[in-house]
This record gives sequence, structure tokens and C-alpha cells, in this order.
Amino acid sequence: MSAPATSRLGEGEAGELFELLRQAVDLASQGIVVCDASGRVVLRNAPARDLVNAREGDLLADRAVEAALNRALAGSYHEETLDLYSPTRHTLEIRAYPLGATTPPLGAVALVDDVSELRRLEAMRKDFVANLSHELKTPLGALSLLAETLEGEDDPEVVSRLTEKLGAEARRISRIVDDLLDLSRIEAGATGTLAPVQLAALVDEAVEEFRRPAAARDINLDISRSDEELLVLANRGDLRSAIANLIDNAINYSEPGGTVYLSTARRNGRACLRVRDEGIGIPKRDQERIFERFYRVDRARSRWTGGTGLGLAIVRHVAAYHGGEVSVQSVEGEGSTFTLCLPLAPPSGAEPGAEERGRG
Repeated sequence: MSAPATSRLGEGEAGELFELLRQAVDLASQGIVVCDASGRVVLRNAPARDLVNAREGDLLADRAVEAALNRALAGSYHEETLDLYSPTRHTLEIRAYPLGATTPPLGAVALVDDVSELRRLEAMRKDFVANLSHELKTPLGALSLLAETLEGEDDPEVVSRLTEKLGAEARRISRIVDDLLDLSRIEAGATGTLAPVQLAALVDEAVEEFRRPAAARDINLDISRSDEELLVLANRGDLRSAIANLIDNAINYSEPGGTVYLSTARRNGRACLRVRDEGIGIPKRDQERIFERFYRVDRARSRWTGGTGLGLAIVRHVAAYHGGEVSVQSVEGEGSTFTLCLPLAPPSGAEPGAEERGRG
């Protein structure tokens, strides 16, 4: 049997080989920690150093990795999940394996994966399924009840009233489905052609759409436009939908007699739209979550206004796809301000006849 390749290498060559291996494992996405038979760590790659040495919980992580390696040195595979809570929840998966076919092992290796984002996405998926079921169950239940009540009803006035309610619930389901389809399309990046669009023109179109609903609730729409022409490279339909959702949200959460203020301006080289209301405001604890699908601060009020719970999620995805962002500032009892900022279209895109282009 031939001797191992490393035994035929000189000390300098072995050192170079070890350095090459160290650089190689540094490129791995998961943390890797290797120890010898005595338990002394001989290799810890960059991701492992970042995972266990970058937070206040590093001592717990170090101890967990050390314990996993010791179990592997005893000849058994070990796996555990470690939750750290400083400053926010952080989840690590640690797996340790013995190395070598000898007893005791020649050493051990621990693989450390940061699964925080994966766990967060799994939680979001579960919440989404539960929320979607809940959102559809309510109007579907109402449809069933109205249909049963309508059956055998002879009074024309009652029939007319029940029929109107049936239509309203059906439209509510249709809005939820339409918003879900739009959100799925935008998340998939299938937004079609991008072209230079005047931000103020889209705001005017959206405002006109909401003039009547706002007046019905005794809410005034006040518009302040930038003196300069603000062109953004966007999908016109998606951007208009985002603007409409911001206006609709402001109206729904305003009190009768209030005003919704809209303004466009150039800020830090970007075109920005601000939508401010004088409504009930958003609690601090909810402000980070309001852009999640189906997340609602006040479920009872949302049902009364007919919202689908998807509008702000659509706004966030439209902003992200176009290279921009949306943010919120709010004080309970005083109102909320949503700011949508997008990159300005390049000068060449603003010229007449400029070639339209798409992403993806």
C-alpha cells in the first residue's frame, strides 16, 4: 500500500498545501471547524469565525461547537440547533462528524449553518398560508350564508339587499385573488417593459381614481407637485398600482374630515412621493411588519374598509424591483407618512423616442 501523499511532501510543501486547503474552505458558505484527536482546533474557516465570534452570543456558540466536536471524538455523529437572542434571534445548526476510520477517531469536523433567514422564510410561508385561508374563509362564509338566506326569499327589497351583499363579497374575493396574482408576478420579476414615466402624471391619475371614494368619506386630497419634471424608469402599470395602494391605505386609515397630503420632489438624486394622512397612526411595534402580506394593525377596521391586506406588500415589491424603497414614519393618533423613492431615469431615457427596455 502506498504511503499517503502528505508523507512524501517536505515541510514547506505540506505548509503550502495546508494554506491552499485553508483558503479553499474559507470560500465555503457554511462554517467549518476541524480539530485533531486531542480536541485542539486546527482549522476554523472564515464563515465559522464570523458565526461564533461576531456576536454577544459567541461564547454559547463556541461552547456548543466544542461540545459537538467532543461527541464526535467519542465516535458518534452529533446534531443540534442553537438559538441565540442577542440582540435579535439567531439560529445555528451544528453537525459534527468523526474523522478517520480508527477508534478513537483521528479528529472531528463540525459544520455550522446560519439558518436564521431560512427559519424566517418558513415562518412567513406558514403565516401566509394561515392568513390566506383566514382571509378567504370570511367572505366565502358570508357568501354561503347569504345564498342560504336568499334561497326562498320572496320580498323584492330583501332580495335586492342580499344580492348587493353577495356582489360585494364576491368582489372582495376577486380583489384578493387579483392582488395575489399581481404580487406573485412582481416577485417573480415578470414586470414587462420599463420606460421613462412622469411620476407626477401617475400621481394625478391615481388621485382622480380616488376622488369619489375620498369625498364619500369626507376626506380631502391635497397635492403638491415638484417644480421640475421627475422621470423614472418604470413599468407604468405596476408603479401606478403602488401609488394607488398608498393613497387607498391613507384614505382607509384617515378619520372623516381629515386630509391626505401627496407631494413629489427630488431627494438625494431620486424621485420621491410622500403620502401623509392624519389618521390613527401605526404603533411602533407594527411599523416593521406592515409591508408583510396580510399583516394588519387593525383587522376589524381593515374588514370594514374592504382592504385585502396585500396593498403595502405590493408597494414594497414594486419599489424593490425598480431599485427604490418605501419607508414609513408614524405616530399613534397623529397619522402616518409613507415615502416611496425611485431612481431617476437616465438622461438618455428622457429623450423623445428613447428605446424602451425591460428587466429580467
